[in-house]
Amino acid sequence: MRPRPGRRAALAAATVAALAGLAACSSPSDRAAEDTPTPTTALASDGAVVLYSGRNEALVQPLIDEFEAATGVDVEVRYDGTTALAALLLEEGERTPADVFLSQDAGALGAVAKEGLFTVLPEEVTAAVPAGFTSTDGSWVGLTGRSRVIAYDGADLTAAQVPDSVLDLTSPEWTGRVGIAPTNASFQAFVTAFRLIEGDAAATAWLEGMVANDVQVFESNGAILEAVDAGTLDLGLINHYYWFEKAAEVGEDAMRAQIAFLPPGDPGALVNVTGAGILAPAADDAEALALVEFLLSEQAQTYFAEQTFEYPLAAGVAAADALPPIEDLRNEEIDLSDLDGLQETVEIISAAGLT
Repeated sequence: MRPRPGRRAALAAATVAALAGLAACSSPSDRAAEDTPTPTTALASDGAVVLYSGRNEALVQPLIDEFEAATGVDVEVRYDGTTALAALLLEEGERTPADVFLSQDAGALGAVAKEGLFTVLPEEVTAAVPAGFTSTDGSWVGLTGRSRVIAYDGADLTAAQVPDSVLDLTSPEWTGRVGIAPTNASFQAFVTAFRLIEGDAAATAWLEGMVANDVQVFESNGAILEAVDAGTLDLGLINHYYWFEKAAEVGEDAMRAQIAFLPPGDPGALVNVTGAGILAPAADDAEALALVEFLLSEQAQTYFAEQTFEYPLAAGVAAADALPPIEDLRNEEIDLSDLDGLQETVEIISAAGLT
């Protein structure tokens, strides 16, 4: 049963309060395909789409421009942090002007879906992505995959010296030597996954242990990588593609920072996804569906694979050769549809003193 509007408003108010100070901007990185799925029902057309994008403008706008040029559809984009936009959607409810929500992580998508604010996507759209990397109820579809990794100072540490579990980062050996970005949506999704695997008490203890161990706080994954690459930070928790983007820019040989992928059973080994959902008021909007289909097209998926080094999720597009297979990284214990406890996660992070 969908929650009543009054209940959603109350939940939204609580979420917005919890997100205050934590709704940071999403991290920077952060041709319609001929074979895109065809809608099975006639949809309304108004020639425009309102997109709430939790992904960075520098990354997303080139694709939006291509979509507009190919279709003639005007896309009005509101850019902000994924967490901030999820909170806004909860506050706006059915009054939202948004047609599509493009999210940096599954947790925010799950939080919006949990309140019944998405329409169900056509099966041919959700079927374009393998199970395990998209919603289980058709409320949103995964677009790209990203793995959490540990960035480390390769000039001072060998790969063998890097912890193979985030649980080890609270040990005295790493006091003052680890960086995190607690206001970033990807970190919040990681903490949510930690809660699912180990429980709330363990996640809280880990966060408090990191604070006690003088964890270094940064605003973004990119800032963490820069600090590691400059030799001012030994370890940092980031998404994998930040390293590959920088390496493509300056050359791998010029990289002091290196990265280590965590084993799939570790709480830190989260393979999260970016994704998109169509808001319920736009259930019959042809342009909204066309935009989501475009983001799953070979053209868009290739762009993500080649320009941002994320894992393309739609069939037929290969990831960059340097990346390990995504199937070898996925933690089978995590159902991405369960990463919807955004409000509780934000509260736990805040209570630990990481705001």
